Amino acid sequence: MRREALIDQFANGVALFKQALAEVPAAAMQWRPAPGKWSVHEIVCHCADSETNSAMRIRYLVGEDRPTIAGYDQDRWARDFDYHALPIEPSLKQIEAVREWTTTFLRSLPTSAWSRAGMHSEMPGETYSAEMWLSIYAEHLDVHAAQIRRNVMAWKARNP
Repeated sequence: MRREALIDQFANGVALFKQALAEVPAAAMQWRPAPGKWSVHEIVCHCADSETNSAMRIRYLVGEDRPTIAGYDQDRWARDFDYHALPIEPSLKQIEAVREWTTTFLRSLPTSAWSRAGMHSEMPGETYSAEMWLSIYAEHLDVHAAQIRRNVMAWKARNP
């Protein structure tokens, strides 16, 4: 079943993310590949914020009637929260803990929960369902693991 495969992908995201992170030289952690692009450090902090938000989003979708899910400006958060000034280890622990907590929640949901839906502030006029949430967040850490690897390749190309 597609849903089970997506939940498995969601559950395995942390291992993939940590594997990519383990390949980052210390000197490359806060290096940005271009203006407006995030460093690996910023990616990790973003993922901690995003995972925390996503964990609550699925709970609102399943537990409330037609909730409105609020979006946020991820680039502003990275800038205004000064992600580079934050220690990376608590962010990584947050990612791990929230993914485990949410995976357990997802595996406990009855089939009827997956049709629950609300609205998302960044998708006006469109229904935002629990199924849609899963299709987005199942690959979130995978996408950022690939971004980390691209950052490292670009850093190595400029620092032979």
